[in-house]
Amino acid sequence: MKTIFISGASQGIGLGIARRFYQEGFQVIICARGQEKLDKAKAEMPKLHTYICDISDKAAVKQMAVWLNETYGTLDVLVNNGGTFLPGQLHSESDDTYELLMATNMDSTYYLTKGLLPKMMERKSGTIFNIASVASIKPYQYGGSYGISKYAMLGFSKNLREEMKEFGIRVISIMPGAVRTPSWDAAELPDERFIPVEDIASLVWNAYAMSERTVIEDIVVRPFLGDI
Repeated sequence: MKTIFISGASQGIGLGIARRFYQEGFQVIICARGQEKLDKAKAEMPKLHTYICDISDKAAVKQMAVWLNETYGTLDVLVNNGGTFLPGQLHSESDDTYELLMATNMDSTYYLTKGLLPKMMERKSGTIFNIASVASIKPYQYGGSYGISKYAMLGFSKNLREEMKEFGIRVISIMPGAVRTPSWDAAELPDERFIPVEDIASLVWNAYAMSERTVIEDIVVRPFLGDI
């Protein structure tokens, strides 16, 4: 049985990806900060494996990587999905905002991937997905440090992809626009203005299911009517 780990996957995009790979017969492991939402996901998918982790905490992320290696061995798929959004502007936002967004969105991706790579490299196979954003390629007036963190994720993916070619490991960036997730619940906009979570899950699955001779490097996907 193949194994996938998805960070920040008790709701939204991560949960959608977990559902798809679970349906495809994978052993699925997810993490999130809250036990309640993890329990809800497990009630839906009884064979789901869960782990509580605040991915803004470097030490906790490193410990989670050790746990994954010791408990499950080499992963077939890693999805760096966990993250958070705070609107702001660089000239006025606090240092704490910058540090939290970088720790949650970028540093967690860096340390988790670095902790799991050695086993993948030894086996010379695996696929890594980094869930970035259209904010990785498009500046926003109120993007602030969130935009910086997502630009960094895209740069991380591109560099890691080059490093991993000799080890047979594919690195794929997904850059979605607005997706219908709980983070948009306060927005008084119709569902038609959002990408369905299921579409992102299908993108990830289809990119994974390509021949190992093929890598879809960077995927940009937006709502049909454009960015919000």
